[in-house]
Amino acid sequence: MVVGADAAGMSAAHQALRTARRTGDELAITVLDRGTHTSYSACGIPYWMAGEVGSVDELVARTAEQHRAAGIDLRLGTEVVAADVAARTVTTAAGETLEYDELVVATGAPAIVPDWALRPDGTPYDMVGPVKTLDDGAAWLDRFDAAGDGAHVVVVGAGYIGVEVAEAALRRGLGVTVVTRGRGLALLEDEMSERVAVALCDAGAEVVLGVEVTGLDVAQDGAGAERVTGVRWEGDQRDADLVVLAIGVRPGTDFLTGSGLETADNGALRPDPHGRVADGVWAAGDCCEVRRRIDDRWVFRPLGTHATKHGRALGDSLAGGELAFQGIVDTSITRFAAGGQYLEIARTGLGRAEAEEAGHDPVTLVTEGTTATGYMPEADPIAVWVMADRDTRRLLGVQVVGGHGAGKRVDTAAAVLWAQGTVDDLAWMDLAYAPPFSSTWDVLQIAARRVAERI
Repeated sequence: MVVGADAAGMSAAHQALRTARRTGDELAITVLDRGTHTSYSACGIPYWMAGEVGSVDELVARTAEQHRAAGIDLRLGTEVVAADVAARTVTTAAGETLEYDELVVATGAPAIVPDWALRPDGTPYDMVGPVKTLDDGAAWLDRFDAAGDGAHVVVVGAGYIGVEVAEAALRRGLGVTVVTRGRGLALLEDEMSERVAVALCDAGAEVVLGVEVTGLDVAQDGAGAERVTGVRWEGDQRDADLVVLAIGVRPGTDFLTGSGLETADNGALRPDPHGRVADGVWAAGDCCEVRRRIDDRWVFRPLGTHATKHGRALGDSLAGGELAFQGIVDTSITRFAAGGQYLEIARTGLGRAEAEEAGHDPVTLVTEGTTATGYMPEADPIAVWVMADRDTRRLLGVQVVGGHGAGKRVDTAAAVLWAQGTVDDLAWMDLAYAPPFSSTWDVLQIAARRVAERI
C-alpha cells in the first residue's frame, strides 16, 4: 500500500514491480492519493505560469492510465486520514478501512498557508494561494487572466519558489513586490543572496526584506463578494490584487498521528537508506528528512531529485533488492530571468554557520569572473563563493550566482563534496576548456585555488 502518487511513491511502486519480476516474486501494489494528478513536475509550475510551458500535459511524466497499465492499482481522489501500524490498516476519508502487508508513506509536503491568508471559516480568499500542485498552477493562470493588465502581485516568501513566481509575474507584465521575513534565498550566504535581490530590483520588482506579513486588506465588491486589496506587515502595507504564498512546506504526515511512528520535530519521517521506518512501514520523498553526508545531519530538503532516488531505492529494497539512498550534499539550483536580467543561482554543501556548528574552522572567499573566456560574446559575469576547512583543507561548500552557463558549475563542486575531497582537488581537477565555455583556469577552479592559497 503506497500513500502518495507523485515522485517518491510512484518511483517506489514501479521499482518494486521491476525488482519483483527480476526475482520471480509477485506483488500487488495499491496506490492511494487524495489529489487528481500523478507523477507531475511541481518544479515546472512557475514556468507554466510564465507561459514557457504550453500546457499542463507537458508537466505530467506518467498519466494515471500509464500507471494502471503497468499493473498498479492507482486510486486518485482517495485521502488517507489514519494508519494503524499494529493492525496494518489505513482508513480513508470516506470511512473505508484497507489492509496492507507493507505500507509506503510518500505523502509529500503540502504548502504552508498561514491563518492570515484564510477567511474566518478557514477557506482561502480569492486571488490568494500557494504554488504547489497542478491545480494551484491552473488556478494562478486563471487569476492572472482575471486580474488583467496593471495588476499587482505580492509574493510572500523569497525562497526558490518565490523568486521563480516573481519571474513568472514580471514576464506576464504584472507589478511585483516580494516580501520576506528574512534576507531572501536564505540558503545562500549574505554576499550571494544580495546579488539576487539586486537583480530582482533591477528587473522592476520591489523587494522588502526582514518583515513578517501580519494580515490582508479585504474589501467587498458590489455583489458582496470579498476581494483582497492589500498586504500588511508591521509599519507598512502594499496594495495587491494577487497574493502568492511561498513561505515553505511541511511534511504531510498528519494522518500518522497516534500511529506510534517516530517523527522529527517538524513531523518528518527519518527512514534508513533503504526507506525503512519501522517493521512493515517505509517512507520516501518530501515527507521525510534526508541525511547530509558532509556533517552527518538530518535536514529537511523537499526536492524531486531526492524523492525519486529514495523512492527507487525503497522500491527495490521492499521487493528484496539492495539499493540504498546514500544521502545528499545539499545541492540545488534555480534561475531568475525577467526584466532584462538573467541569473543562474546554485549552491552545494554547507553554509558558513552550518560549518561552524559542525566544528569546522571555515575559510571563505568570493571570486568574480566570467562564464567564458573574456573576449568571447558568451562571457557573462559570475561570482563563486568557496568554503573549505582551515585544518583539513576539506571542501565544505560552493555557491554560484551568474549569467548563462554559471549554475551547473556547482555540480563539479558537488562531486568533490560527495567524494569528501579537498579544495585542492577542486582546484586541480581536469575540466573541459574551450573559449566559449570557460577560461583555461575555470572561474570555479580559480576560486578554489585562491581559498587554498589563503589556507
